[in-house]
Amino acid sequence: MTKRELPKHVYRQRNGLYFQRRGWKSQKFAAEFGSPEFWAEYAAILSGELPVSRVTTRSFKSLIKSYHRSSRYTQLKPRTALDYDKYLKFFEDVMGEANPTNMKRKDVIRLRDSNADKPYFANYSLRVLRVLLEHCVDLGWCETNPARGVSEIKTIKKARAPWPQELLDRYRSACPLGMRERLAMELCVGTGQRIGDVIEMRWSDIQDGGFTVRQNKTGKQLWIPILPELQAALDAASRHSVFILTNERGTNRWSYRGVAQAVKKVRQQINALDFDIHSWRYNAACELVEAGCGDDLVAAVTGQSAAMVQHYTKQVRQRVRAIQAQQMRTEQKQNV
Repeated sequence: MTKRELPKHVYRQRNGLYFQRRGWKSQKFAAEFGSPEFWAEYAAILSGELPVSRVTTRSFKSLIKSYHRSSRYTQLKPRTALDYDKYLKFFEDVMGEANPTNMKRKDVIRLRDSNADKPYFANYSLRVLRVLLEHCVDLGWCETNPARGVSEIKTIKKARAPWPQELLDRYRSACPLGMRERLAMELCVGTGQRIGDVIEMRWSDIQDGGFTVRQNKTGKQLWIPILPELQAALDAASRHSVFILTNERGTNRWSYRGVAQAVKKVRQQINALDFDIHSWRYNAACELVEAGCGDDLVAAVTGQSAAMVQHYTKQVRQRVRAIQAQQMRTEQKQNV
């Protein structure tokens, strides 16, 4: 079928035929070309009698709505989907009625650079926009993704480090046993898991003296023995919910934001703002290395890959090896 065979204002796209006329809303045909139903539909469009429900409006708002129904979104991990929603809401507020098919590479760059003073926001919004516009390609609305290949703003990332023992002691002093903030810390340090997995832990997950954990991010199934410090915190905790970490009323799971805000208050109080919740996972990995554990034993607790074990324990591993090396050096001199 060529354009010459199509009636006026009718154009073929990758996913079907569309009525497109300047000043009119783009509308997709439901009927097969050439059929009586097609010509009836064509006449209805020209006369303005086509039901509003059949009108297809290409906008960021409708694209986001379609993306929310797609497998690209529904298969995201809950925490990732929550993060994406923040940026999708931003796109809807800023560009809701704009046609995404009109977006050019220069527009993507301009949007990125408009948030250059907030590099994390700028870079994450670029990643989400790239995914959203890829869905636009999937729908057949456009041929290429203008966000593909656009570089992120370069930033100097400060290497995350485990909490120094002095700060952990001050945290424990500021949060006696029985406080939710103390229990959150002991769970993170004691099990070596991400806070997203920790807030999902239930009392029924405690089996045979350990925690049974299925990591949200990796899907790995782990069993982690409970350390004495964690056991003391568990013994002091109230049990009014199936979840171990609960909200103030003790009726439901403590939210990620709620934990982060509560812990930040303690960090401000003890002057520990350079160390966050995720750094507690570093503490677990580093304590295992300092205890003499190899990478496989560290991974047995944290569920990390060998590469991530190396990354998390890089600094303490150098320190441990340096101590061993100097001890061997001293012993060599003594034996001479």
